[in-house]
Amino acid sequence: MNESSPSSATLASPQPSTGEIAEARSALKLLFALPGFHRYDRGAEVALLAVASELARSGDVVTVAGSGEPRPGAPYRFYQVPSVRRERFERLPKFPPFRSETSWEDATFATNLMVRERLADYDATITCSFPFTQWSLRAKSPSRTAHLFVTQNGDWPAVTNASEYRSFDCDGLVCTNPDYLARNQEKWNCALIPNGVDLKRFQPGASCRERFGLPANRPVILMVSAFIESKRVLDGIKAVSKLDDAFLAVAGDGPLRGEARQLAAELLPGRYNQLTLSADEMPDLYRCADAFLHLSLLESFGNVFLEAWACGLPIVAHETERLRWILGAGQFLCDTEQEQQLVTQLRSALFAGKTPAPAGIERFAWPAIAEQYREFIVGILARR
Repeated sequence: MNESSPSSATLASPQPSTGEIAEARSALKLLFALPGFHRYDRGAEVALLAVASELARSGDVVTVAGSGEPRPGAPYRFYQVPSVRRERFERLPKFPPFRSETSWEDATFATNLMVRERLADYDATITCSFPFTQWSLRAKSPSRTAHLFVTQNGDWPAVTNASEYRSFDCDGLVCTNPDYLARNQEKWNCALIPNGVDLKRFQPGASCRERFGLPANRPVILMVSAFIESKRVLDGIKAVSKLDDAFLAVAGDGPLRGEARQLAAELLPGRYNQLTLSADEMPDLYRCADAFLHLSLLESFGNVFLEAWACGLPIVAHETERLRWILGAGQFLCDTEQEQQLVTQLRSALFAGKTPAPAGIERFAWPAIAEQYREFIVGILARR
């Protein structure tokens, strides 16, 4: 090809910097709303705050509404909306639409959100909490505002037509895995956008076990999980008890904490520790482990898989096509309801050891994921 040709000139032209791109495009005014923001550091909160942070850094005007405390250095505006903590509702009756302690918490948050925040000020609102927060966002926003629902906790509001689910509506459904996309794309305006991971924070590194009360002379298996039925922490305790020398550390909390503590005292005396840590401490905790265990039979996505992978840990989890889509073929997946398979894979993972330089994780970096969110929102607004 002639070097003076137009095609060659186009290829040789300098590319705009990230800052120039941010200046060139119109800033979006976005509201991320979830009662757990800045109060809990669980999967949904971590994922959506990461997206909010990246969009704010790229030049959009981002507000985060949550019930926790402001965090110094956050790139977005934080608006504290009071709510009653979910732990206060653990013993209350469960009935539609108050199906769990998180639904009760959501109702108190949504009520205050409607009263305190000017929802007319935003181009788009984003949540993964249904029904009450989603209802409040749609009730008080003008028709020009786009509403995104993210399937962080499942796509059940979008696919269920009974009880309060019949009221579900959105302008855009973010599907965090291909299953959700296939189930919903004919009914809703969908985009397949996975979760991501902060590769600057989650990476292999030196262990600091003494800081977390973990033994220096035993293999450590880590679970990062809420103490609820679907996470199967009790099954994890039983499986690790079959390994003579392994220590189980569980980072999380929830209604089954007492049962787990009692079972561990019987089956894992001196080989169990429950921790409740801040998000800032989690990368160091991953680096203290020798293997990662997660026993949910089906996760919407599971940020913890990416965090463990990025830190070089071998992963033992339940075999599903969805998880293979995320992790590929290099991990230790099996039918975790078969205890012998699970124990065998735990042994194999510990024998394989950690990876000093995880390959393939780069495609899940948060800046790339946040840009997919932005493109989806811009496309919705362009059609309004």
